[in-house]
Amino acid sequence: MENTKIIEEGRRVFDVEIEALKKTRDALGDTFVQIINEFANCKGKVIVTGMGKPGHIATKIAASLASLGTPSFCLHPAEAMHGDLGMITDKDVVFAISYSGESDEIVRILPNIKLIGAKLIALTGNPNSTLAKAADISEV
Repeated sequence: MENTKIIEEGRRVFDVEIEALKKTRDALGDTFVQIINEFANCKGKVIVTGMGKPGHIATKIAASLASLGTPSFCLHPAEAMHGDLGMITDKDVVFAISYSGESDEIVRILPNIKLIGAKLIALTGNPNSTLAKAADISEV
């Protein structure tokens, strides 16, 4: 492929991403404020979880929160069922990310998170999902 076509395609990709960011920016509302307040007022840790690509995003979010002074870490949902749920306390906020809201690994840990008493926040593409229904706060 010639250089000018590669540059044009690169610019087109940036334009698509810029438009997606503008739509996300414009969609921020009261739920976003609730989530930020939960993070800011958390007396424990912010625990971010997700499976697959959302897991990679969860890792980045947890690292960013930690670098800004909010105690946080990423919890792999499959590992959670093998002992890592012990890292969650009733003072924590669990931020679960799942596009479908039905990932087996996420759905299986929800009852334990509720039993522990941690606040559950969901970021999902499906407002009728198991994750969204279990969450104290849910954002689509």
